[in-house]
Amino acid sequence: MTKHEGRETILVTGSTGTVGKEVVKKLALSSSDHNVTIRAAVHSKNKDNKFNQYQAVETVNMDYNNLETIANALIQVDKLFLLILATPNMTDIYSNLVKEIKKQGRINHIVMLSSMAVEIKPRTTTGLLHRQGEKIIEESGIPYTFLRPSGFMQNFVNYLGETIRNQNAFYIPAGIGQVSFIDVRDIASVSAQALSDNRHMGMAYTITGQEALSYGQAAEILSKESGKGISYVYIAEEDYRKEMKEIGMDDMFIDLTIEFYSIIRAGYASQTTDTVEKITGRKPIRFTQFAKDYAKYFR
Repeated sequence: MTKHEGRETILVTGSTGTVGKEVVKKLALSSSDHNVTIRAAVHSKNKDNKFNQYQAVETVNMDYNNLETIANALIQVDKLFLLILATPNMTDIYSNLVKEIKKQGRINHIVMLSSMAVEIKPRTTTGLLHRQGEKIIEESGIPYTFLRPSGFMQNFVNYLGETIRNQNAFYIPAGIGQVSFIDVRDIASVSAQALSDNRHMGMAYTITGQEALSYGQAAEILSKESGKGISYVYIAEEDYRKEMKEIGMDDMFIDLTIEFYSIIRAGYASQTTDTVEKITGRKPIRFTQFAKDYAKYFR
């Protein structure tokens, strides 16, 4: 790990994931203007080559279940982009991380990726878990910004892309409910702004796209932009659970995903906000643009 005298260091956790890699990219592209070093936390040093193209990015091994790696990753870090996936020990991870941050006494701002589920009633397991994490950060006294995004557009690539490519369809229990899908590139833009501007400290932002779409409407857009017919097929929860189990998904992931789709069916995921425009100065990416940009992943 390299010391950078006079430069601010931002640690990005989850840096090889869907959101994290976009945050690293966004920060790296603006780092020369802000005299910033980006430290990308990875699970294996073998993943270093993902960031070789960015001069301002260094990598560090970090495992939330290994306190030594957490302590090492936080050395000389000034700001933190924090992303913790929902796991049975999620609150323990938050607590251990905060203890180490306070022990080192350097970090002056945490930008935490939470979830819009925090604000949805009735309460969901996902919302409760993320809110518990938020409370741990709040009670730590460390300045924070909470980002609460809606469902990711990129999930159509990461979780639904295989059957779209191979069967021209995706199968989920979402009914006709609508979702205010957000492009993770917009989440990254908001994250970068939050990390660079102290006016966002103490704020919690709900981040959504411009419009709410049903999965049927999304399929129509994907069909048009990819040049192939793509169908949304509704399946019952029990059939979805069986399919997820067969491909090796763990029980907690399956339960949270089914809960997510039940909230969509009930109409609780269609809220839209103008947060992206207020913070970045431009409107969020439309689903049509996402479909154009990622068309090759659906063919």
